[in-house]
Amino acid sequence: MKKFRKTGLVLVSVIVLLATILAGCSGGDKEKEKEPAAPTASNTKDGPKETDAAVAEVESDPDVWQLGSEDLEFTMYGHYDWYDVPAWDSKVAGRWVKENKKVNIVGISAGGNPEQKLSTMIAANDLPDVIWLDKGKDVERLREMGMLVPFDDYLDKYPNLKTWMGKDLNMLRAEDGKLYQFPNWYTGRPNGNSGYVINKKIYEELGSPTLETTVDLYNYLVAVKDKYGNDITPFEPHLAKDLQGLGVLYTAFGENTLYSYLNAGIRSVPKGDQLVSLYTDETFREAQKYISKLYRERLITQDAFNQTLDQIEERVMQGRVAVFASSSPMGAAAIAHKELKSQDPNAGYFMIWPIHKPGLDKDKVYPGTYTSLGWNVNVITTAAKDPEKIFAFLDWYTGPEGQSLLFFGPEGKNWKGFDEEGHPIFTAEYDADEVVQLQSDHDPIMWNGNTGFIDPAKIKYESKLPVEEQNWTARWQNEITWKTQANATEFTNMDPMPDTPLGEIKQRLDDIFDLAHVQSVMAKSDEEVDRVWDKAEKDSQDAGYSQLLEFRTEIWKKNKEMLSSN
Repeated sequence: MKKFRKTGLVLVSVIVLLATILAGCSGGDKEKEKEPAAPTASNTKDGPKETDAAVAEVESDPDVWQLGSEDLEFTMYGHYDWYDVPAWDSKVAGRWVKENKKVNIVGISAGGNPEQKLSTMIAANDLPDVIWLDKGKDVERLREMGMLVPFDDYLDKYPNLKTWMGKDLNMLRAEDGKLYQFPNWYTGRPNGNSGYVINKKIYEELGSPTLETTVDLYNYLVAVKDKYGNDITPFEPHLAKDLQGLGVLYTAFGENTLYSYLNAGIRSVPKGDQLVSLYTDETFREAQKYISKLYRERLITQDAFNQTLDQIEERVMQGRVAVFASSSPMGAAAIAHKELKSQDPNAGYFMIWPIHKPGLDKDKVYPGTYTSLGWNVNVITTAAKDPEKIFAFLDWYTGPEGQSLLFFGPEGKNWKGFDEEGHPIFTAEYDADEVVQLQSDHDPIMWNGNTGFIDPAKIKYESKLPVEEQNWTARWQNEITWKTQANATEFTNMDPMPDTPLGEIKQRLDDIFDLAHVQSVMAKSDEEVDRVWDKAEKDSQDAGYSQLLEFRTEIWKKNKEMLSSN
């Protein structure tokens, strides 16, 4: 899904709501006698393909452990305050894996305080076997303490991850050159859900005007306010404190201007071969003035920085939003579309091509980004009794059979076997409602999603259906969002460790930005917007901004060099 610890995902209920759209995802009666063929390393449009020769070579190696040949049980801990690993037996996929592959997973709860939980486990030397967490500081802390198992000896034995991710896997290697991280929602193809959702009924009642440029959008929001008053929110920016829809608006003001430039892990813009200050960038300033104008004219939700996800989703569900923009608006919009349409055939939501400033090339405006590294990662700790067997399971889970199980259920009903392109073959008994429910239920156990495999599989089925019968999310991903997300892999892994002088500088800079962002949005004039960001620039430079920019520039150059050699 940022994007995922997605910034909007703060509750397990929200994860369920967004089940069909995470980081590029939307989501046999008995297992086959032998594992599905391991994919080859050939790069095709839809990803690698499987071959019998490859699997035969792997299975003939006596050192390769065969999943399902004996019982395997391990513990898993999710390092998030909004997440607990669900009971394995509570999920269709979990029950199937337990019965057919002899794998049982025991969840460990963070208890609402993941930082304290992890620190306690480290201090007591009582780590779980697997930890699901963000890339970055905690992974590096565990590695430096010698608490993680490297995967290098396993990659050729269990080849799904290596094959599907390719050389970009090297971007996840640690300073010692070894690989300790198994990524989630990694991809070699564009994916993502960022963009603009439009209320169909309101749009048509206002005459279906052109909605292409920032001028069009402003005029439309004014028309919404004039006609509906306080009954309808003209522009819903999702969680403004996490940038969300306001970040989407920022991208409308520059070609190849990335949402990611605003993120705390970058917070700068490239100029030539350097990363420079975001705050003095003309595109950034112009966008902030536009956003502030919308806010002070009450065209944006006035409680944008205080509202909860429940409040946002309620308005969307009730059809009381004219334009909904976010880094991931599809979860709420898809469910609301179905509900509204059931009450009124003319109601619902649709998506539009990204808004752009007049004069810009609309095909060079990207409201969202993706990276080949995906969202978060799995690490195996030295507490694991059988790390190779755990890796073998994770590798199977991220492969065609595991992903098909998670998204379409056990082989036999909705799908059976794989076609010549490696996609699951859907049966005449395919139950679309059941599949949507499965994807929703399985979302909390999608720990190492393979976007490159599952996205083409979904679209291959949906594209054969009439438009009115297509899954709402899959349709707009295929028509709009996947075509309008930019690859930001070169801007990854750019944060200093938090317990270093640069890490302390970063924290001060984050605090400066957070305050300035709120003040800018609520500014009473364009001149005040400039004053806010002038002050933020001065305060940031005083706090060491130039040092952090220099640090990030060097990492950025190394990232680009590594990617160019792949």
